[in-house]
Formats: sequence, C-alpha cells, structure tokens
Amino acid sequence: MTPPHTPTWQRALFEAPLLDVHEHHIPSVYLSDQVNLLTLFQQSYAGWTIERPYPLPSENKEEPPMESKLPPVDWSTLTPYLEERGSNHFVRNLVSGILHVHGDPDWTEIDRDNWEALNNRILKSRRQSGFQSNTLKKAGVDRIITDDYTNPLLLAKDTLGESYQSVMRINAFALGWHPDSRDHNGNSAAKLLKQAGLEPDTFEEYIEALTLLARQMESRGQVAFKNALAYDRSISFDPPNAQLAKQAWRKTNPNEAERLAFGDYVVDHICKLAAEMDIPVQTHLGTGIIRASHPMNIAGLIERHPRTRFLLMHLAYPWSRDLLGLAFVYRNIWIDLTWSWLLSPTHFKSAFHEAIEILPDESRMMLGGDNWHVEETCGTLRTFRQLMIETFEEKISSGYFTEKECLRLGKRILYSNARQFFHLD
Repeated sequence: MTPPHTPTWQRALFEAPLLDVHEHHIPSVYLSDQVNLLTLFQQSYAGWTIERPYPLPSENKEEPPMESKLPPVDWSTLTPYLEERGSNHFVRNLVSGILHVHGDPDWTEIDRDNWEALNNRILKSRRQSGFQSNTLKKAGVDRIITDDYTNPLLLAKDTLGESYQSVMRINAFALGWHPDSRDHNGNSAAKLLKQAGLEPDTFEEYIEALTLLARQMESRGQVAFKNALAYDRSISFDPPNAQLAKQAWRKTNPNEAERLAFGDYVVDHICKLAAEMDIPVQTHLGTGIIRASHPMNIAGLIERHPRTRFLLMHLAYPWSRDLLGLAFVYRNIWIDLTWSWLLSPTHFKSAFHEAIEILPDESRMMLGGDNWHVEETCGTLRTFRQLMIETFEEKISSGYFTEKECLRLGKRILYSNARQFFHLD
C-alpha cells in the first residue's frame, strides 16, 4: 500500500505496472508446496551469505540442486541469517518481502515472537491455488521473463502461466563439444538438442542444429538468448576460429585453447543469429568467475556484432562505471539494472544517478527481480521502486529533473522500455 500523503508522481510510480525482465522462477521450485520459512532463506540470495552456490575453477564442488523437501525449522536455524548476517542487504531485502507478503502491518522484523506465525502462513500459502500469481499481481507485476537454468528450453506459459515468457540459456551449447560435457548447472547440449529432435554427428551439423534450435524459440515463447558464461569461463570471446574450435569436437577433455575456441565460435554464431532474428542477448556481467567477468572483456564481441542488441546485466557490479562507459560508446548496449540494488542500495543509487546522466537515450534501462520465490521477488521490486523514487527526489532537489520528467522516465524503466526491447506488443 502506498503511504498516505505521497506526492502524486511518486504514487504513480509506486502503483505503475512493471515488466520483470529477469527471474529464476523454476516451476519445480517456484510452485512447490515444500516451502517454509527456512526454505525461503536457503533458496534465496540470503543463502549466498553462508555459502556461494556456484564453484570457481579452483573448486571441485558441484552446485547443489534446489531441495524439494521441507527442512526442519526452529529459531536456532534462523539465527544464522537474522542475527549473524542481519546487516547484509540480501537478508534485509528477503525479510522485507516476507513481512510484506505474510506479516502483520506492525511487524518490522522477524523475531522470536512471530517466526512461527510466519512459518505457518508460508506453509498455508503453498496450498492456495494461484498464490504466486495473485501475489505478483498485487505487487503490480504484469509480465515476467524467466530464466530456468535447469531447463533452457522451458515453455514458460505451459507451466507458470500466461504472463510468463522465457529465455534460452546458451551455456551448455558453448560447452557442448562432447555428450558428457556439462555447464555449471549440469546441462548437456547433446541432451537438450535430442529433446528438440536434433542429433548432430559432426561439428558442422552441431552448428546447424543450434540454428534450428534458435528458429524454434518463438514456438516456445522464448524472447532472448541468455549468456551466463561468466560462471563457466572468461567472458573474453575471441574472433571465431573454426579450425581450432573443431578440434574440441567429441573430445572428453579438450585442452584449454580448444575449449575456449569452441565456446568462442558458438557464442559468435548465436550473436549472428540474434541479429538476423532480431532477438536480444542477455549477458551476465560481474561476480561469477570474478577475475574473468569484467565488462571490458566483452567489448570485442559487442564491437564485432553491431547489429546484435545486448542487454548487459547487474550493472556489472562492482564495475558499474566501466559498463556505463561501454554503453555510451557502443549503441547496441542496453542496461538491465537487476540485482545491483540487492547487493548494495548505496552503490546502486550512485550508479543509477550516473546512468541517468550518461546513457544516450531513455530507452536503455529496464529491470527484474532475479529470484526463486515470490516473497523475494516482491521484496526486490518494492525496494527498486523506493530507491528509484529516492534517486528521482535527489534529481528534483538539485534542479536536474522536474516531477513530470521523473514520471516519464520511471514508467519507461518499469515497463515500456522492456516491452519495446523484447518486442512484446
């Protein structure tokens, strides 16, 4: 609910519809009835404060699957988040979302007195048909684009509802030199292609199969490619070298040069397809394998594909200023603000101020939740609206913007930029 006495322009932005361009609403997790209060902390970014879920090259562990059974919950299992990590914004954002969806109006924290009531309400909510979709509607979320990294060929409308579309994550295909090769989420290119009725025998047939798979995206309701290779390798993609890439084909353990060349060739091919099909390429920047995910690493790929529209994600935290420099120079770059304010509202507001001033036009920014459960999504998107309005207030007080200009730009960021960018009319 919008606070009373809120200025008209702010009320309009609090209540405006939102097009969420990036979620991880995975049907088996998002719609599961095996969710309690502790589950929400474990299956959220708050869980990252205890253990980073993805492996670095120096680590042998595999990313753990999302658990589908209810963990036992009592106050002692919650204190590692609420008391030991309560200052972390991942935790604070999730607490805000849980209280907004399930709490009483006067509750300002999760404590010893209310956690059991919250837990019971969460359990009850998962037995209510349409709980997730109704909650998003109340939050003003009109449409959602999801990235199910467990199923890159997801037909989202069939499982999540009419308001959903999905993206095709390309990681497995960039690592698909052998049927047993997997991306960091355990996906096999050979299995995914077979699922689509494609079983290439040669490297050339493999590249053609990727083309055919891309041509099927519209039938699956998929509106973009998703490049999350920052979790698997460097995002420095060299010009394609077909001879070296082909040397990786069907090897169980190609050398590093062959592996990189294979991925470079696949990514380059997908960028060409994206231009031909007028489909954007969402690209994860920042964190991941952090020493290899600086936004400047991807400049060569962007420069080689001027007709491909790249949606660069997360404000490339912690290198937001470098990302904004790239977006000023290369006019085939758009910015997904997602996740950046979850890491640090302070950093986000500073970078958002600069983005408003630097980006070449007002079509360049959009946002999403990047979450697994509806409570975290609601908290994340409510936090964004508040931070956007705070930034606009500062722009008004300095004389940079008028209220009318803030309202125009705010509505573009919340909805119309994404609708135009993904051709969702």
